[in-house]
Amino acid sequence: MSFRRLFPLALGALSVVGASCDGRKGFSSKGFGIADATVLEFNLSKGVSERGASTLFGPLPDTSYADLLAQLRQVDASETKGIFIRLGTANLSLAHAEELGRRFKSLRDQNITVTCHADDLDNSTLFFFARACSNIWVTPTGGVDSVGIAFQLMFAKSLLDKLGVGVDFLQVGKFKGAQEPYTRDEPSPEARQSVEEALSNLRAAWISGLEEGRGAAATAHVEDGPHTAVKAKELGLIDSIGYLDEARKSALDAAAASDTRLAFGGAPNQKNNDFGDILRALSGADGMGTPHVAVVRAVGAITMAGGGGIGGGGDGITEAALGKVITSLTEDDDVKAVVLRIDSPGGSALASDLLWHKLMLLRDKKPLVISVGGMAASGGYYLSCAGSRIFAEPSSILGSIGVVGGKFSLGNTLSQVGVHVVTIPASPDPVKAKRAAYLSPFDRWDDPTRAKVREGMESIYDTFIDRVSTGRGLSVEEVQKGAEGRIFGGKRAVELKLVDELGGLEDAITYALGQAGLDKDGTVRIRGEAGGFAELLAGDAEAESKVVQQAASQLDPSQKLLEAFPPEVRSWVFAAMPMASGESAVLLTPFAIVVH
Repeated sequence: MSFRRLFPLALGALSVVGASCDGRKGFSSKGFGIADATVLEFNLSKGVSERGASTLFGPLPDTSYADLLAQLRQVDASETKGIFIRLGTANLSLAHAEELGRRFKSLRDQNITVTCHADDLDNSTLFFFARACSNIWVTPTGGVDSVGIAFQLMFAKSLLDKLGVGVDFLQVGKFKGAQEPYTRDEPSPEARQSVEEALSNLRAAWISGLEEGRGAAATAHVEDGPHTAVKAKELGLIDSIGYLDEARKSALDAAAASDTRLAFGGAPNQKNNDFGDILRALSGADGMGTPHVAVVRAVGAITMAGGGGIGGGGDGITEAALGKVITSLTEDDDVKAVVLRIDSPGGSALASDLLWHKLMLLRDKKPLVISVGGMAASGGYYLSCAGSRIFAEPSSILGSIGVVGGKFSLGNTLSQVGVHVVTIPASPDPVKAKRAAYLSPFDRWDDPTRAKVREGMESIYDTFIDRVSTGRGLSVEEVQKGAEGRIFGGKRAVELKLVDELGGLEDAITYALGQAGLDKDGTVRIRGEAGGFAELLAGDAEAESKVVQQAASQLDPSQKLLEAFPPEVRSWVFAAMPMASGESAVLLTPFAIVVH
């Protein structure tokens, strides 16, 4: 959220946040009237993120991926004759596309016609529509940009050499490859093998889903795009060509209805929400006292106290904030099970281990179910392995069990512009003297220092292996088969016992309800996200500092530069930040993986 939007949205928040009292209760649609609708409209044109939209007052209700699944759970097949999905030009992650395709397909299987319209489709949104839709419409001047899936990896060795920047990076795990973007101009054979295996996993899941929805004949052409709308229709990738209003009319005609009812993507119903409801919603106190399953979102880079969420929003996963939530849920007797939704490339090794310990304490008292979104790699998988059961999509990226440590040395770069740095140590021992400034951004590591740093990294790696062994109930030898920094798709992760079951957030919630001894329609609540103004009202100094930092970051030129890069790159950069704050090692994916 940009700085210029912060205060206008904040001023408007009280007019809509009243519906958050239902959001605090969980997946209720109180007052929304979904069951009375004939054709439900899901407006996904602004995309669907794990966190949803937020303002100074905290997260807005009914805007996140979990909220979308909540509304889908409320659809009554006996009352609903049709569904209309409006996509526009929005993008989805492959993991979101996979689960949403299944969920809407399950409604189609109940004789509900699902009509879908997009201005453009790409690999992931075609993947979604192929299974979700009875009839796919695309705007006449739009198209279907279905092409092969690829990872793009960036390498900067030549640039750093020209600038005279010294690179001191180490890795533990021969497939980790995390130092390669700075020390090579192309991936090593080991890194390429790991990436190609993960790509193969993702492509297999993608092709399988497309064939299920559109048939083998149409799917044979998906990697030959981009296709015009006319060509896509000829190939069987879409069904109809027309504008949004024409597609909506088609959906209404099919259901013999006069209008659609907005189920997701618009302003929530505000009826019967007074100021008391608003305050209860802001405090997170509304509706407490009912046995329920708690859903907690852990999205973005892992840091001790600050970072960046995927997509540039939120504060990532901080030990300070998430640790407090985990402890609260552990002690709350009304929480009968917890679903932790993870989408993270990793980050701080220290924060990951502290959070793992708190998650294991929670698991000792109640079921802890993990739902992996697009990625649970390195530190993200470190948290995941604490779960009593792990769900992931075939298109999720998992693993990267390895450790990275290092720094850039700018001494030579500065000397080229006339700046010289002189280090004066206190110790007379030359080896110890060199060690005194080992975290300095101006000096290179000598061999004894590199050996000491590697010793610490190997200790962290051994701990990582032990945590996975303990959490998953596997021998060290079994864990090693999926270690050394390799990354995998969900199906391969199941084969390696790093994941228990293929499935999405809805599957994880259903399983958690069963483990909690609750009915399949039992109460589910999103917990731990009061945030923003609610915490400011409570006098939370950390929240106050966070709001100030967020506003200031929007004026930071480096932040503006990062906004030009894909969300995956921004999250990866934030995940590496702990090394700039004095931590000697991080649990981080080997590259900023951008899936095309």
